[in-house]
Formats: sequence, C-alpha cells, structure tokens
Amino acid sequence: MDFEFDHLVFFSNKPEDTIGPLKQKGIHAVNGGRHENWGTYNSLTYFGLSYIEFLGVEHLSISEQQEENRLVTEIVEKLIHQHREGPAKLAIRTNQLDELAERFKAEGFMVYGPLPGERVRGDGKIIKWSLLFPESKTSELSLPFFIQWEKTDEERLAEFQEQGLTGSHTTGNPTFFHVGIVVRDLEKTLQEWRKLVDLPVTEAFLDTDLNARCQILKLAGTELLFCTPLGEGIAQKVLHEKGETPFLVNLNGTEQEQLYELMGGFWRFNK
Repeated sequence: MDFEFDHLVFFSNKPEDTIGPLKQKGIHAVNGGRHENWGTYNSLTYFGLSYIEFLGVEHLSISEQQEENRLVTEIVEKLIHQHREGPAKLAIRTNQLDELAERFKAEGFMVYGPLPGERVRGDGKIIKWSLLFPESKTSELSLPFFIQWEKTDEERLAEFQEQGLTGSHTTGNPTFFHVGIVVRDLEKTLQEWRKLVDLPVTEAFLDTDLNARCQILKLAGTELLFCTPLGEGIAQKVLHEKGETPFLVNLNGTEQEQLYELMGGFWRFNK
C-alpha cells in the first residue's frame, strides 16, 4: 500500500493573516477557499505536492455540528475552546481509502469515514477529495488522517504550477523536508504509527537545535521527525505547553540557516 505525505494543518484564528509574515521570510502563501459544509476556510503554502494548510473556523455554528469529520471536531476543541494556534494534524495521501478503513478497523482503531470533502476556491472552482480518520483511545498524539484526491498527483501538480502556487518562494527553492513531532515515548509512538503506515524508521540520533532524541519515519514526500526531549529546550517547551503534537516545519534549500517561531510553531530554514 502506497503512502505519501500530503499536508500539515496549522490551526489559525485568521488564516488570511499568515500570508504577510510568511512573505517576510520569503515563503509564498495564498488564500485558499472555503469548506462550506464544515464552516471552515484556509490559506495555503505549497512545496511541490507537499503543502501547509492554515485552517480557521468561519462559521462556528456549522463547525460545531460536525461529528464524522474529526479534523473539524479537533479544531473546534483546540482552537475555539483551548485557544491553541499552531501545527496540529498531518494528512497522508493514498489511493486506497476503503481498503485502509478495513485494515484500521482490524487493527483496533476507531475509524471515521471515508467521507467526501470539497473546497470552493476564490475563482469558484470546486476541488474534491475523500477523508479517513483513524483514532486511538490510548494515544495522546492526534493521529494522522488520510486523504484521497479526485485528481491524480500529476494533474494536481500541473494545476499548482499553472496557478503559480509552486516555484514562487523568494528564499531559494525550498523543499518541505521534515515535520517535527514532539512525543513523550519515542519507541511507543513509532510502534503505533507503524500500525498505520508500515514504513522504515532511522536509528535514533541527537538533534542539538531541539535538545531531543529523534527518529525519522521515512514517509515519501516529507519525512516525519519524532522527538523526545532530553532536557531544557524547544522540544521540552512545546511538550510542556501543548503536549504531544506536531511543532516544527523543516525546510531545505532556503538560502538561509535560521530557526523561527511563527504562527504558533517553529520553522527551521536550512540551505
């Protein structure tokens, strides 16, 4: 079964307000559109097929009615009730949602979906996909959700290029290399995530920027960097304040070496 990284979701009070700060760092972002059936809207920044979505609640009365879309139930809980902006949830791309749903049920996960989704772009065009949400009663970390697009990867990438969504960053030609995820127990977390996506994992190593012991889950497109704090530092700060969560965007090819705190998350720019 094939899996590729699709996108990282940031929860944002005002997705439109993320465009300016990213532009100052040389990252091109655009207003996305509205998920009218879910009461949410977004802005987006693309690095090829891997991208970041800044998701906000536009009509809370609609969002609060959602039960099966666990991304929307989570944004209502964390953004509206807990006032927590920043990186929150990962999406993994596949073309086998129905088969995947049955496998997750057999593994003992609670499964929501597949359910249809769509977004109305600013030009009125409708983009469609399907979503699948596995959940675990034993996991503090929000598990990834799985997405299957109506169009092929080749069709989508050609559209991104035509719209100027890719190749428009001014800080070099950045690629979305890693998503950093802070957890309490590295081995236990990776064991559970490998029940979802059985992919290779690297040996543990020290990330001195984060003061954390880390391992990488080798997901195609953008790899997942799981980290457990070793003491005071960024990883420990995030774990103490937010619990287990995605927290780091790691970009390569940016023509700079910087670590920023931005939009409730950390961004590491590498040359």
